[in-house]
Amino acid sequence: MPKLDLDAIEQTNRTFYPEPYASPMKNRFYRRLAPAAGLTDFGVSHVTLKPGGISSQRHWHEGEDEFVVLLQGEAVLVEEDGEMVMRAGDCAAFPKGVPNGHHLVNRSDKDCLFIAVGRIVATDCHYPDIDMHLNAANGRFTHKDGTPFRVARES
Repeated sequence: MPKLDLDAIEQTNRTFYPEPYASPMKNRFYRRLAPAAGLTDFGVSHVTLKPGGISSQRHWHEGEDEFVVLLQGEAVLVEEDGEMVMRAGDCAAFPKGVPNGHHLVNRSDKDCLFIAVGRIVATDCHYPDIDMHLNAANGRFTHKDGTPFRVARES
């Protein structure tokens, strides 16, 4: 049956960002829908932003188109040209290779929900506001000068 049971799909707020960039992601929760649906050509995420949450660090991809549909609530789209409020039914598209750093911010007092569509395999990703870069060749985050992030060691 093609209808997905969202409750049966794990919801998480995991992030692979290194600190200090991971902590701001604590109010973002997502479900990866593509694997649950058997889709292999593109990724689909069902995302909940709690009040104060951000969808990601502001970013743009060299080789990934992204498409977002707001389902419920309100979020502020922050991009290079400024800010714009998005409400249920609004869509935003981010073509690959266009250096338009973007993310969604929930500045309201209610959850907002959206669907994000993009590639499954990571591509180089740039973060204009912070000292971070995702190198798709090795799947690692580095500083913009290419040096790796230091990983805290457990004692």
